[in-house]
Amino acid sequence: MVTFNLKMKKDIIIPKVTNVHIVAFQEWNDDFMENSWYAYLINDTDDLLEMAMVVSRAFGLINGEERKTGTFRHAFAKVEPRTAVKVELLENNVLQLNNEFMLSYFSNGQLFDKTFVFKNNSINKKATENLPVINKKGLFAS
Repeated sequence: MVTFNLKMKKDIIIPKVTNVHIVAFQEWNDDFMENSWYAYLINDTDDLLEMAMVVSRAFGLINGEERKTGTFRHAFAKVEPRTAVKVELLENNVLQLNNEFMLSYFSNGQLFDKTFVFKNNSINKKATENLPVINKKGLFAS
């Protein structure tokens, strides 16, 4: 008789993500000759993030019509402690949509996973606050 030791999904423990953020802030864009919004991944921990994968997309309504962007995938082999890496440019025409960033990474041999969202029209200068590690004004995705 063969027995299987299968773990059920409820048995898999994925720890809570803390002090790792997806943020947005403005910086100069030479191509557009203006300040543009960029999404960054911030590692505000003392631990190395390994095999970090960010999957991003935008979706929502514009003038009552359902809109969505393509899905983008960004991979980072390592994100050092107390550093930030640029994920992508947030074009002006997607700021009116919900911008979603699904983050997965390994740290100390454990898998971490969290979905961050900038709600539609939430990315604006009036809502900025101080960001850790990079010492700039910007926004945290929730």
